[in-house]
Amino acid sequence: MALQERAWSLVVPHHAGGARLARQQLAAELRGLIPANLLCDVVAVVAELLGNAVRHAAPLPGGVIRLVFRVGAARSAATGTDTAYVLLRVTDGGADRLPIARVASPDSVDGRGLAIVSALARSWGVEREADGQCVWAELGTPRP
Repeated sequence: MALQERAWSLVVPHHAGGARLARQQLAAELRGLIPANLLCDVVAVVAELLGNAVRHAAPLPGGVIRLVFRVGAARSAATGTDTAYVLLRVTDGGADRLPIARVASPDSVDGRGLAIVSALARSWGVEREADGQCVWAELGTPRP
């Protein structure tokens, strides 16, 4: 059975509890739709993006952050097979500086979030929007 493209949107409070709720809802919606190892990567990436939104950015109007996620299948030109993908978009009210991946020293207690996103996602980026900024990541069937 082919995976049909689906999309969801959640708006949650701009605090750790809201980020946890969004992460749990995403996992519940995707469980059984995508391979378990991809689901683990998706949950890890969304945890980093939501955590960064809560720690480093202002909320959207109403004191919220928005998570949009889309799941589907793409045909691989190399193998001719369909592979699952998930696109995540976390929108917040923005921050003074754009998010960038940095190299954390072994003794640092933080600073690894976007490095984790870079390692797990096929691609990621930041877009300025009218109401703030969106950090997005696209994940595909993970490495074996």
